[in-house]
Amino acid sequence: MVNSILYYTKNKIIVTPSKHRHIQENIQLYLIMLPVLLHIFIFHYIPMYGVAIAFQDYYPGSPFIALDGSVSWVGLKHFVKFFSGPYFGRLFTNTFSLSLYILIFGFWVPIVFALLINELGNGFLKKFVQTASYLPYFISTVVVAGMVLSFINTDGVINSIIKSLGKKAIPFNTEPGYFPAIYTITNIWKTFGWNSILYLSSISSIDPNIYEAAKIDGAGRLRQAINITIPSILPTIVILLVFAIGGLLSANTEFILLVYNPAIYERADVIGTYVYREGLMSGNFSFGTAVGLFTSLINFGLLYLANASSRKLTDYALW
Repeated sequence: MVNSILYYTKNKIIVTPSKHRHIQENIQLYLIMLPVLLHIFIFHYIPMYGVAIAFQDYYPGSPFIALDGSVSWVGLKHFVKFFSGPYFGRLFTNTFSLSLYILIFGFWVPIVFALLINELGNGFLKKFVQTASYLPYFISTVVVAGMVLSFINTDGVINSIIKSLGKKAIPFNTEPGYFPAIYTITNIWKTFGWNSILYLSSISSIDPNIYEAAKIDGAGRLRQAINITIPSILPTIVILLVFAIGGLLSANTEFILLVYNPAIYERADVIGTYVYREGLMSGNFSFGTAVGLFTSLINFGLLYLANASSRKLTDYALW
């Protein structure tokens, strides 16, 4: 049995292991992945048959799919209701804009942070800064929301500083215009350290000899970062950017639910919070499922377009 296949090119020969040998060499990696794949299959793929209730008038206790006529199929009724509703424009705009703010102002933060951490060397300071940056990610969203509300209250820390400067207190939690900034800053603070892990891993895999050669040629740290580090982690940057674009209609619903109120619905109400109110709290499960399915389809479309554009422009893609 041939263990490898030879592909001849103009300049070199690429030896590709056979499929059977490849599986044998990576069996441990596949076993490590198995629990995660099972979790995804059980809790993400199997429940997908439940999207059928988006096309029917479902009530608790009735079957999702039945052939005895007990299921009331309504077609696209709930989708039309959502699209023609008075809140569709506001919900779509708020969800997209909040996610876009995170993409524009937050996507580059972990990249820059990883580059700065890489320049610290391997001392105590580097480990301390890394650990401190990871901690916010592990703080419960409930706790973070409570901290934010206590900071932005009229008698909170921020307004105390404003008053000490001779200014009037600002009602941040009742003025819709301030919510996008509060949402963006909080989410960046909570996630930038954790998101930098992938970039730091990519940086650590760069051959140190390349940096040594650059130093011999007289390249400083900035030049090394621009010409070596960033091009080396570009595949990671592109893939994560594709994922970020694919989630532009997925705002941090849990955090918004904990900090928003009717006074700031104009800027804070997103598709996720609307689904929570109308789908879960009001018992309109079919309507909520239809809205969720619409969001998922749009996100998949964005992901597909971003991946196709990335493959065409940079040669890096998910598939």
